[in-house]
Amino acid sequence: MNFWDQNFSVAGYKYGTAPNAFLMAQAHRLKPGSDVLVPGDGEGRNGVWLAQQGHRVTAMDGSAVGLQKAQALAAERGVRIETVLGDLADWAPAPASFDAVVLTFVHLPPAIRADAHRRMAAALRPGGLLLLEAFHPLQLQHGSGGPKNPAMLYSPELLRADFADTLEQLLAWQGKVNLDEGPGHQGTAHVIRWIGRAPA
Repeated sequence: MNFWDQNFSVAGYKYGTAPNAFLMAQAHRLKPGSDVLVPGDGEGRNGVWLAQQGHRVTAMDGSAVGLQKAQALAAERGVRIETVLGDLADWAPAPASFDAVVLTFVHLPPAIRADAHRRMAAALRPGGLLLLEAFHPLQLQHGSGGPKNPAMLYSPELLRADFADTLEQLLAWQGKVNLDEGPGHQGTAHVIRWIGRAPA
């Protein structure tokens, strides 16, 4: 059983069942009935919410336990999602197969991060959007969640470099927010919010 299987094996939902606030605020950018890829969707809170909005969702994660809970949440909410078990170290979606990619607190080690980000960007159709929220290095001052390894935290400069050859930056914001996402993310946090668009 891997780290995330252990985390998701406890009762309840580690990050709650409500969608990420940044995703909700930016979802108006998605065209109706979009094909949306949600890598690292864990127990499904974001993918299920997107399906409730009428999108066709593929939720990918490295935890079979998390994906089982995602399917249970989808059934409870009366929607369908496709789930894919994989490892972002090497998993690659088909190129130009999605209208949007949503990365919510998906923190990857430096050895695989840039390549994984490029693979996710390549999955976008022309004009497709990548929406990302992650913890900034200043998150180490807060106890509201996230990796304790500074190398796994994201800055605007890092994301700009990762996506420089693939996506046009539409938004890059960093600052403090108040997280209320289940027991896993609670309280003041320092995050980066980033949106990129594939060339038309």
